Amino acid sequence: MSSPLHVVCPHCTAVNRVPQDRLSGHPSCGKCHRPLFEGQPLALGTKNFELHVGRGDLPVLVDFWAPWCGPCRTMAPWFAEAAGELEPDVRLAKLDTEAEPALASRFGIRSIPTLILFRSGREIARQSGAVGSADIVRWVRQHLR
Repeated sequence: MSSPLHVVCPHCTAVNRVPQDRLSGHPSCGKCHRPLFEGQPLALGTKNFELHVGRGDLPVLVDFWAPWCGPCRTMAPWFAEAAGELEPDVRLAKLDTEAEPALASRFGIRSIPTLILFRSGREIARQSGAVGSADIVRWVRQHLR
C-alpha cells in the first residue's frame, strides 16, 4: 500500500488520508461519505481556499474568473472538461474575483481568466487568457512533471 495523501473533501472540507494507489478507486469522505472527486471544478472562497490549496497534498489548479467576463464564460465548459480528465491527480477549482476581491488582489490578478497551478500551497505556474480543455490538460501535466 502506498503512502497516504491528504485530500480535502469538496463537500464538508474534512481532510481525508487516502493511499495514492486508491485515488482512482472513487474514494469517499470518511466524515460525510460523499465522493472526494466528482470530475467537476470546486468553488473556492475565503472560507475554503487555504484548506484546499494549502492543506491538501494534491496540486490545485485555480481558474480566477468573473461572471461578467465573456472569455471566462467561454472557457468554463473547457475547464470543467479538463477537471474530468485531470482528477484525481489534480483538484480543479474556480474563484470568482468579483465575490473574492481580496484573494484576487493577493495573487495579483490583473486579467481574467487567469489559471494558477498550486502545489503544497505555493504557486508553480500561471497563465492568462481563455484556453481549451486539451491545452489546459497539457499545460498542467507539463508543469507537474
